[in-house]
Amino acid sequence: MNTTNDATNNDKQQASMSKRHNEGNLSGTLLLVRHAESEWNLLGKWTGRTDVHLTDNGREQAVKVGAILKDIELHHAYTSEQIRTVETLAHVLEGAEKEMEHERSGQLNERDYGEYTGLNKWEVLEQLGEDTFTRIRRSWDEPIPGGETLEMVHERAIPFYKDHILPKLLEGKNVIVVSHGNTIRALIKYLEDISHEGVAEVEMPFGHVLLYKVTPEGKHHSKETRKIDIKPPHA
Repeated sequence: MNTTNDATNNDKQQASMSKRHNEGNLSGTLLLVRHAESEWNLLGKWTGRTDVHLTDNGREQAVKVGAILKDIELHHAYTSEQIRTVETLAHVLEGAEKEMEHERSGQLNERDYGEYTGLNKWEVLEQLGEDTFTRIRRSWDEPIPGGETLEMVHERAIPFYKDHILPKLLEGKNVIVVSHGNTIRALIKYLEDISHEGVAEVEMPFGHVLLYKVTPEGKHHSKETRKIDIKPPHA
């Protein structure tokens, strides 16, 4: 393997992309979509990596999300390994009147909730108290027995973004990513340079789509939010 030539070619490609960006040709659009209402969202359970399907309401939500994206040409699509993201993408594409293949990646999976997986969130709230419960849900590095912190989600999601998504964006391609609340929070933190403390205030609501243009370094250049009018699940 000629690593010198590979490195040189990568440097040339990055330089070309940076030049195109600096000349006013911005990146493609990154679209971030949270999966629609799942069966366990409806029940208030911590789902984590458990595979559960969308509800009928969730499928309708995803179609409506797609309808507000009809004007955007999509070139690449990614989901996590969980079926709820795959189903969401399918119904988003239905609503957008588009057809395309997609790739599934474990690096985009939901946060592993360990021993809390399958438990009712609001019963756990009563048991732990609001302060501990909020730290578990929102903080950067609060541990979960047998599970992941948001920091750990960040450590797997961001390399995937840099290696697989960013090069396509810098080629001018539009990329849709359907993932999970915490995984998208990790991506937002990276894109917008949000502090460890500030990420506790970051939320990715159901029915919202975030559309980013990025710099050659893969950071936020501009941002648009589109959303549908829904009553979100108590999740």
